[in-house]
Parts: sequence; structure tokens; C-alpha cells
Amino acid sequence: MDNLQEHKRAIEAVILVSDNPVEPTLLAQLLEIPKATVEEICEALAQEYKEQRRGFVLANVAGGYRFQTDPEMAPYVERFVLDGQGSRLSSAALETLAIIAYKQPISRMQVSAIRGVNVEAVIRTLQQRGYIGEVGKDPGPGNAILFGTTSLFLERLGLNALSDLPPLADFVPGADVVEALEGGLRPEGFEGRSQMMASEPQSDVRSED
Repeated sequence: MDNLQEHKRAIEAVILVSDNPVEPTLLAQLLEIPKATVEEICEALAQEYKEQRRGFVLANVAGGYRFQTDPEMAPYVERFVLDGQGSRLSSAALETLAIIAYKQPISRMQVSAIRGVNVEAVIRTLQQRGYIGEVGKDPGPGNAILFGTTSLFLERLGLNALSDLPPLADFVPGADVVEALEGGLRPEGFEGRSQMMASEPQSDVRSED
């Protein structure tokens, strides 16, 4: 019984984090149990969710299993998605969108590596808004889904093409500026001001940790 519960939890966890339907063969390999046992467990889970009248179902689609919303909940889901169109994007969403815009095509894992945080929820939000979409799959191991911006993204920014995006160099200090900062140089006239400030009593200012 303990093993059965553990297998149920493991299957739920794997399916939850997967972008695509998870094949029973893969689940069987991960759990080291027969494929038939995996299918029995998934059928049992699907029945449990149905009997409990949960807001989601475990569906068998495209040769694998995935979670999706219960069709009866469609009116609420549609309302949520439509209402979300009018709200402003969070700073995390804007940062993620910028990374995708400049680095596309790019996978979710690559975006997470750049931002240093899990971006699954943010990616889902941007997809719901129609700003990004799936543009292909990485040919490497795992065939990760690659994301790119959509025509709606360009439309909202008033651009005709991605080539119209401002170059990243516009937001990065030039070599001369970096050299000046590293060398402790200051703009003309700043030295005198610095000497005046040095002669003034220092106020008790706490540095930000």
C-alpha cells in the first residue's frame, strides 16, 4: 500500500511539471515498475479526481497523461484568462518577456538559468496573454519546447519586426564608461565638488546592505 501511494504521488509530481503529455513508458522507467501498473495507477487517479469532482482531470492524450482543467470549469477559466488581459504585467513577467524577445528561440530552462528562478508560472501567463508561443523544439536531449514572441507582441510595442527592437548595446555602458568607472575617473568639474564634499562634516548615513 505504501508503495502504491508513493507511486501515485510520484506520477502526479512528474505529470505536473511536464510541458507535454508524459508517456506511460517513461513513467514506468522512472518508477521502475511495469508499464501496465503505471496505466492502472493513472486510471485509478483519473477516477479518484472524477469522483471527488475536482477542478482538473487526468487526461490520456497524444499517447501520454497530462493534467487539464475540467471542461465543466471552462466558463470560470475563460473569465480568468480574459480578465487577466486587462491587468498589467509584473516586473518578473516583463523581465522574462525581454529575455525571450532578445534570446529567442529559447527554452523555459534557459530562461530560468538566466533569471535564476523558476519561470513556469510566468511563461504560462505570457502565453495566456498571447505575447509568446511555442516556435519549435530543441534538437538536443529532452526536445525542450522553444519559445518566441508573437505578432501581438510586436503590435503592442508598435514594431514591424524583431529587428526593430533597440540593440542591447543601447542599455550597456560603453567601454570608455566602464574604464572611467574602474579607474575612478569623474566628469569634468566633479573633482572640485568632491573636494568640497570631503571637507564637509560627514552625516550619519547608513549603507544599504
